[in-house]
Amino acid sequence: MNITEHLSGSPRAEPRRADQASARRSSLTGGGPEGNEKLTASVSVVLLVALAVIGLTILRIRQLISVHLFVGLLLLGPVALKMSSTGYRFIRYYTGSAIYREKGPPRPLPRAIAPGVVVTTVLVFVSGLVLLFVGPRHRGPWLAIHKVGFIVWLGFTAVHVVWHLPRWPGQLRDAGGLSTASPGNAGRSIALAGALVGGLVLALVLLPQFGLWTGPGAFPDHHH
Repeated sequence: MNITEHLSGSPRAEPRRADQASARRSSLTGGGPEGNEKLTASVSVVLLVALAVIGLTILRIRQLISVHLFVGLLLLGPVALKMSSTGYRFIRYYTGSAIYREKGPPRPLPRAIAPGVVVTTVLVFVSGLVLLFVGPRHRGPWLAIHKVGFIVWLGFTAVHVVWHLPRWPGQLRDAGGLSTASPGNAGRSIALAGALVGGLVLALVLLPQFGLWTGPGAFPDHHH
């Protein structure tokens, strides 16, 4: 390389820089429909574990109300991410994206129950947030809404989980694939970590609000 090339930059350096920039973009936003499925599978694993914890707290809600509230708030980030990832696929498919059209629409049963899953999920979490702030003394109809919403949500979710159960081994492998070098893996890892951190921060910020539900007389109808 002569001194002129050194001062102006090697012509061969430009393609390398362009390739590096393209690789960075691919690591953050690449992956297409397969990457979207990996993200959805990864956050689904997190949700399944956390929801199992929520279910256990319901069995002894008076003693475990703090855990119930904390995990419920923590879940808000992953729930938002799951709805975003599935909603993104829906939008890309129905707006005519070639790669998503080639992948095909969801199967009829999941597509049919999806609105019910979304509506009841929103209902359960919104009513739960309202209850957190109003406390047990002013729970009004919100507790009934929360309970009924949860029961209906559980029915929809049970169908959803049973439908996807045969795919769980592959989805678990995909969840582990966040650590491998594949298009979009960095972006998926950042999204999942961000959802968890966001939910954790919210739960920590609202810890003082738990006192409404952990103080004396919070469960006047329960006798143990």
